[in-house]
Amino acid sequence: MSAHMSAGSPAPDGPALDAVIELAGLSVRYGKRLALEDLTLSVAPGAIGLLGPNGAGKSSLIKALLGLVPTSAGRARVLGADVAHIGSRLRRRLGYMPERDAAFPALTGFQATRYAGLLAGMPDADARRRAHEVLLFAGLEEARYRDVGTYSTGMRQRVKLAQALVHDPDLVFLDEPTNGLDPQGRLEMLALIRELSHEKGISVLLSTHLLRDVEEVCDTVVVLQNGKLVRHERIDALARSSAEACSVRVVGDREAFEAALTSRGLTVTARKERDLEVALTSENETAPIFASAVEAGVVVRELRPIRISLEEAILHDLERTPD
Repeated sequence: MSAHMSAGSPAPDGPALDAVIELAGLSVRYGKRLALEDLTLSVAPGAIGLLGPNGAGKSSLIKALLGLVPTSAGRARVLGADVAHIGSRLRRRLGYMPERDAAFPALTGFQATRYAGLLAGMPDADARRRAHEVLLFAGLEEARYRDVGTYSTGMRQRVKLAQALVHDPDLVFLDEPTNGLDPQGRLEMLALIRELSHEKGISVLLSTHLLRDVEEVCDTVVVLQNGKLVRHERIDALARSSAEACSVRVVGDREAFEAALTSRGLTVTARKERDLEVALTSENETAPIFASAVEAGVVVRELRPIRISLEEAILHDLERTPD
């Protein structure tokens, strides 16, 4: 088996890349419609989530990075190479699992996967060997000689994944890989993607509109809306405890406590039955809260940072982005 697909193998030899994707003012236009506008970012290797509602520009970005659509402005580099001059050598390092079916229904799973290897420039013997390997990885070993036209939705998704991996790429683009899957099929697909990125040394760009998929699999997230970059951040930083607010429970005169908070430039953003949500003026600076409690003569029973989920953080960003 190859270095990538061998269980527990390290990343391929060679100098490590600081970024697998680099964009500088990238724009893509279809006629009068601007699909991507002035995207600038640098994405580290690993599992990358590409999020956004339908029409946000996710598929356009993937196609631009693969050299399938021309860019109208700016530059894009993938694995250190400029996509404006993409050639067969770079294409062999990239895998692509499109949203739509990518195999002739009359072909067997093995034939479809082998054919993808041949299209990537593999010798036939290597394409045959690798087809067996990746179909085993994708859980289609027993169904590999059945026609793809007889496959269930989940099996068709798996054969697309095998086709994207057959030539052992360094970076694979997955466009809505859990579309149409039942809950168990979704979990199994996400487990395969997680194994690719965390155990096989293959960087993954997972394009989806499902926040849960990104949260379960990815290390970083890129969020698009209306063709513009809304957010690019590590998942653990995005879904951490908010440093901007905390929940406070006090015993005593809450009105006096609120007045003391206001006098110190703090704002109560929500009032619950027993707790107050207080916006902080600087990161993790809670000293003014305790000073306000002393001034108001109340006792602070509980103070904790407000937990924000990935979904809450992303939705907050999308709501702030103008149309």
